[in-house]
Amino acid sequence: MKYYLIAGEASGDLHASHLMKELKRQDADAQFRFFGGDMMATVGGTRVKHYRELAYMGFIPVLLHLPTILKNMRTCKQDITEWKPDVVILVDYPGFNLKIAEYVKANAICPVYYYISPKIWAWKEYRIKNIKRDVDELFSILPFEVEFFEEKHHYPIHYVGNPTASEVREWRTNYAPPSQGGDGGESPIIALLAGSRKQEINENLPAMIEATRHLEDRYDLVLAGAPGIESSYYKTFLKGSAVRLVKNETFALLSKATAALVTSGTATLETCMFRVPQVVCYRTPMPRLFGFLKHYFLKVPYVSLVNLIAHREVVKELVANTFSVDNIRTELEAILPGGNKRETMLDDYEEIHRLLGESDAPEKAASLIINFLNK
Repeated sequence: MKYYLIAGEASGDLHASHLMKELKRQDADAQFRFFGGDMMATVGGTRVKHYRELAYMGFIPVLLHLPTILKNMRTCKQDITEWKPDVVILVDYPGFNLKIAEYVKANAICPVYYYISPKIWAWKEYRIKNIKRDVDELFSILPFEVEFFEEKHHYPIHYVGNPTASEVREWRTNYAPPSQGGDGGESPIIALLAGSRKQEINENLPAMIEATRHLEDRYDLVLAGAPGIESSYYKTFLKGSAVRLVKNETFALLSKATAALVTSGTATLETCMFRVPQVVCYRTPMPRLFGFLKHYFLKVPYVSLVNLIAHREVVKELVANTFSVDNIRTELEAILPGGNKRETMLDDYEEIHRLLGESDAPEKAASLIINFLNK
């Protein structure tokens, strides 16, 4: 069968690549065409556009790049029409993907499946109307989404397990640490995960570096470079600091880290899966205004996946008006060895592991997709 996938950022590229591997394993005739990244390209098929050309977030960046976004959308629609896939599989990235779903459904091209459902429980809940109209099957990776979609909105979905949990388990099984050379230092590690987009890095990384400066003599400070960001971009931020950059080694870094500063997103859950205590840091423009308005626009009390899954604060979130170097430093000290929050957080992580379960998300999703298409 012919599968057309659309992923708009680094985490989507990762999750989509694992789904593609499973589709390929279960369907010997699988053909792929996609908007995505390097990991999807490694699996095979034809990449039409790299997600770097799609990944704009925030009102102003989207407005400034609107002509490019609209051009990419036209390209995608035309490409789907010409290729005539058996199914379009959307991976998160709702602003772009729901428009594509509307087009595919309106033109009766093929079924539309959504892998990693849009987070409309956080904001823009009105998008449920588009999902009900344009998405044939929705595959959820967060256990609390079942209640939201099925009980609140009467829209049946499929919880397949969490791909991040699956990916960490698989990585742990297959990873062989280097026999020598190690991580480049003998000191315990503090990991910095500053986001996957340049805008996030620009907003968060300087404060992360400043908040850890007093620990340079005791800890190895290591920044996980995002897959879609060139190493040269980080040089300005790292100049004059002891922080060193590693690329394409996030899991290896987390497997050795003592604690982490993490920008909100999939990385918060990855850090939890490796049982690394963390502080979630997310700076926003006009933080005081955002801190006030979030109570009116955000439908959930937390921004990190860890806290959302637990339905309570497991990890400290420093967002908008609570984001500051002093607050980051204080919360980091509390989760380092000997800190008063470290052991409690590690105990709470076990609950997250239990809630996510042991299901292999890509394998289960691929099996359901193929069964639905064969029917």
